[in-house]
Amino acid sequence: MIVPLSHVLSLSGILFSLGLVCLLVWRANLIMMLIGIEIMLNAAILAFVGGSAAWGNADGQVFALFIIAMTSAEVSLALALVVYLHRRKKTVDSDEFRELGE
Repeated sequence: MIVPLSHVLSLSGILFSLGLVCLLVWRANLIMMLIGIEIMLNAAILAFVGGSAAWGNADGQVFALFIIAMTSAEVSLALALVVYLHRRKKTVDSDEFRELGE
């Protein structure tokens, strides 16, 4: 492996932290929350692929493919939900949708 595993895991940790900050800072905007979740999932994929390359087996890469498939399904459903909620309330502010669960 050309890049050391510690560098890959450091980058993965930084990406996960940025995704978590994005999720916590922009809690009011549904689209930014989805972007934060996507960044966190991409950080997990990077860690799996880096680990599988360092240890010489393909388990992490196969698991990364499953995460990518799950992420694509999650994005399509979440964006459809955001479009529906935007048409209903004319906003993507998550505070406006608190009464939907009650």
